[in-house]
Amino acid sequence: QVQLVESGGGLVQAGDSLRLSCAASGRTSSLYAMGWFRQVPGKAREFVAAIRWSDDLTIYADSVKGRFTISRDRAKNTVALQMMSLKPDDTAVYYCAGGRYSRNPADYGSWGQGTQVTVSS
Repeated sequence: QVQLVESGGGLVQAGDSLRLSCAASGRTSSLYAMGWFRQVPGKAREFVAAIRWSDDLTIYADSVKGRFTISRDRAKNTVALQMMSLKPDDTAVYYCAGGRYSRNPADYGSWGQGTQVTVSS
């Protein structure tokens, strides 16, 4: 019912910045929140950040707090993740998600295809 498409991933150096974007289409009125998750091979999907649709309230994982910022554009139905001071440990496939305002991936019913972020030392 909701389609999400990520963009903006790539290969960067440690300490660099990168901005990811997610475009939403379809029945976007059903979304309560949008979030970002990341995943590396052999590990479970990890919460990164989320933003509540009603008032733009945000939550972040401790590992990215102070470095990453999530924001959204209501008119364009897009959400962005501004990543600063990137570390090699930030390397992962990043997924945009739509659903409830939560740190739990099970609370999100819509997912993008993912975009690769690679941080070299």
